[in-house]
Amino acid sequence: MVQILKTTFLVLTALFPIVNPLGGAPIFLSLTHYYSEKDRRQLSRRIAVNGFILLMGSYLIGTRILTFFDISLPVVQVSGGLVVIATAWTLLKKTDEENDSRKEVQRSVERTDLSRRAFYPLTLPLTVGPGAISVAITLGVNEPHRGLVMLYAISGALAGSLLIATCIYLCYSLADRLARALGATAMSVIMRLSSFLLICIGVQILWNGVSALLKSLP
Repeated sequence: MVQILKTTFLVLTALFPIVNPLGGAPIFLSLTHYYSEKDRRQLSRRIAVNGFILLMGSYLIGTRILTFFDISLPVVQVSGGLVVIATAWTLLKKTDEENDSRKEVQRSVERTDLSRRAFYPLTLPLTVGPGAISVAITLGVNEPHRGLVMLYAISGALAGSLLIATCIYLCYSLADRLARALGATAMSVIMRLSSFLLICIGVQILWNGVSALLKSLP
């Protein structure tokens, strides 16, 4: 029981600040403002499920997948950092006029592929990005791999990932209420700040990978 609580706390403290569903809610809302409230909640639920699967998959078999394809973790960080930077830069440059002019067109298109958008880009890389994946892989590598202790560790990881997924769903599904409470101007400012911080996170992830690759040079 102690091992379960220990792993749950470790997963929460390590991954929650990186996933940061509170900070991601304004970005989620800016990308889905043309959806109905029902569709947005459905999308939030799918993102939460996808995030849970990504975190647990990375925790349990992340290293095996990378080994199978002969990919190092720094390479994942470099590639993921570039994707995060590109996505955040697009959001940062987007104007309110562009959102309004494309509103009806996007509504007719995006409702046909809700599942696809739920995974990319809303789950990966905006919610569970390369930073969270690399941390989840690292946590999985460092946990015990034998006997009941391993089962307790996996149970704790399941509980921690489930709590994070629940927070993702709550923050994203209630993002429209937050927007109404704050007003359009405040939400626009928050979205711009969140996009800028996302660029900074992407640069940090990229630099972590580049630094590790440079250290591996002879």
